[in-house]
Amino acid sequence: MKKCFLLTILAFGGLALLSAQTAAEMETLLNTDAVTYAQAARFVLQAAEAATIANPAEAFKFAQEKDWLPKDVSPETPARLDGIALLFMRSFDLKGGILYSFAKNSHYAYRELVYRQAIQGKTDPHMAVSGYQLIFITNRILESNE
Repeated sequence: MKKCFLLTILAFGGLALLSAQTAAEMETLLNTDAVTYAQAARFVLQAAEAATIANPAEAFKFAQEKDWLPKDVSPETPARLDGIALLFMRSFDLKGGILYSFAKNSHYAYRELVYRQAIQGKTDPHMAVSGYQLIFITNRILESNE
């Protein structure tokens, strides 16, 4: 009986720490004007349930090895909308239109997410992605997948 009670307390304590970590990460993202590719990879991979990696640099490396990021970026490079679109399309395994299906590059990934209304407003594929935009796009994709 004591073991069961202790395990229950430990489980709830672990969940409280996990939710506090998630809340802190969300607050950090919301206060970020331009996320890096490492931050974006960590957040998107976890949201897509493709990988749960605590270290942003390791998440970046994982996404880069899977060819889910543009080739010419580094972990600390400010993320662009077209590069993030490619990460979303590939990590969530989203099927695109004819042009994306043929080319599978960041330009057509961006266009596909604009068409799906995951990316909204006046945007440019080369603009930096804020933390708010990253969370918004993630939410739109998760919503459309349900």
